[in-house]
Formats: sequence, C-alpha cells, structure tokens
Amino acid sequence: MDIDLRSDTVSKPSLGMREAMAAAPVGDDCYGDDPTVNALEARVAALLGKPAAVFVPSGTMANQLAVNTHTRPGEVVACVAEAHVQVHEAGAAARLSGAQVESLGTRRGFEAPDLECRIREESCGWPRVALTWIENTLGLAGGLVWPLDSIHAIAEVASLHGRKIHIDGARLWNAHVASGVAMAEYACAVDSVSVCFSKGLGCPVGSMLVGEGDFIARARDSRHAFGGALRQAGVLAAAAMYGLDHNLPRLGEDHTRAHRLWVGLRDLACWRAVEPQTNVLMLELDEGQDAEASCRPLRDVGVLCYPNKYDEIRLVVHLGIDDDAIDDAIARIRATLG
Repeated sequence: MDIDLRSDTVSKPSLGMREAMAAAPVGDDCYGDDPTVNALEARVAALLGKPAAVFVPSGTMANQLAVNTHTRPGEVVACVAEAHVQVHEAGAAARLSGAQVESLGTRRGFEAPDLECRIREESCGWPRVALTWIENTLGLAGGLVWPLDSIHAIAEVASLHGRKIHIDGARLWNAHVASGVAMAEYACAVDSVSVCFSKGLGCPVGSMLVGEGDFIARARDSRHAFGGALRQAGVLAAAAMYGLDHNLPRLGEDHTRAHRLWVGLRDLACWRAVEPQTNVLMLELDEGQDAEASCRPLRDVGVLCYPNKYDEIRLVVHLGIDDDAIDDAIARIRATLG
C-alpha cells in the first residue's frame, strides 16, 4: 500500500464527513440563502475575531481576493521569499490584479525593520507597498510557525504607514495547535486572513477569507468575477464544519508523527533533516543535487513524495497517516536510500 506524504491536501473525507455532507441543508449561496454556508462563515469569522467571512473553493482564490481587494494595479504585495502567493499561485497577483509580489527577508520570515526599510525606499521612486503578507505556517520553509510578537510588530509598522496586512493562514490551524496561540490572537493585528479546510482538516475542497464587513462585501463581488460564485455549497461547508469539530482537535497527532519521522530519518547521510515544528518535514540535499533523483526510487517503493525545491524534499503528515504508516515509511526510506 502506498504511503502518501506529498501534501496534507491528499487526505480523503472520512465516512463521518461524507455523511455530514449528504445530510447538509442547502440553498443557493449566490443569493446568500445556503444555511450551512452561512453558519460556517459566521463560525469561522467568530473563531478569528472578525465581523465577516466569505466561503470560496480554494486557498488561492481566497488569497487572490485579498490581493485584489487590498491593492490597485502597480502596487506591491510584500511577502517572505518563496511565499505561496509568490511561487505557487501561477502569477495570479499580476494576472488578475496587476499587483507586483516582492520578497522581504528570507523564506523563514521577515521583521518589522525590513518592512520599514522597504517603505522608506518609496521616497526614491520605488512602487508603493499596499499589502504586507504574512504566511503562517511558512510552507516552503518547512511548516515553521511565524511568532505572534513578530506579527504584531510588523502590523504596527504597516498601520503606522496606512498599509494593509494579510495572513495567508492555509495552515494557521497548525500554527494555533503548535503554539497554543488562539486563532483570533493571530488575526486581531491584521486586516484579513485566509484559512484552508482541505489542509489539515481533511475536507475535499474549500477555503475562507475573513475580515471587516465592507472588505468582505467587496471580496464577495470579486469572487463572482473570479468564477467562484457558488450554488448549493452547503454540502462542502458541511465538510468544513465536520473538520472543525473532529479534525482540528487532532492536529497535534500529525505534528508528533512528523517529529517521529524526523527522528527515524535524521541520521541518513543523503540529506540534512530539519526538525519539524508542525506537520512538515524538510530534507535538504547538497546544493544543486536533484531531489527528484531521490524521490523517484521512493515512489517506486510506495512512499509518495516530490521535491519541495530542486534540492529539497518535503514530507507532509496528515490524518491519513497513522503510527504504522510512519514506521513503514521510515523502513522503506532507509532501505531505499540508506
């Protein structure tokens, strides 16, 4: 049997989730009368301490609605190097909103002085930073948690200069569980947050954008323009409700298993295994070494994985991976590459 460690998006809805989806009361969400969608939007908005929310099909759409609503063409989205919005959204900020995406710091984050210095360059003709972008957890950096005090310090600089700030919280659930910081504590300092139900919570589809009421109203209008207007979406919202009830509380198990995977692989000479904070294990190869050359034989023995970058491998633990699968994965990897 294959052990799928490509991403936490590969998990499948459980029988209980499917039953909840089948039983969901539905309406036409485009008219605002799907009761399950409305209940989910209210629940997630309250969880993050914001007045309003809009349900969308994907995390990329949630992020791009934030870009589109917060910026004007030619303005800058300032994010960490290798942020999801920069490298994994098909250049959508430029294609859909005419916004530039610019790196600050490293892929492990940036700090308030980095943003202050970048805004200062606008006096020399640099394009205006309209939107500061936080990603929590940091995906390409191995699921690192962006510390709350750093977010608040960055938010103070953004607010001082009248700039908006957004959290791409595709795995904010993991940051919350790993740090013990309430979701609303992360969200209170920023203007908008996106969260993803198909990462960690085991849902087949769905994300959400939260923020102030007028912001969400404008984002909802753009959702229609982007092709994200939904009809009887309660069947999807019910999956998210189930995920919040049943799968959010168990995320710590994924973090523990990712750590066990690290312990089992860290001594192999073929890579440098970075101790995980959450559910993502990063395996760094020597610079310029093709990670696909290591992934290919692993896939041949049923450990499904892909390069994170050209010379890195990423293994992601999710609710479809139990203790036996971790032990089996370690054994197969060691036998193949050890």
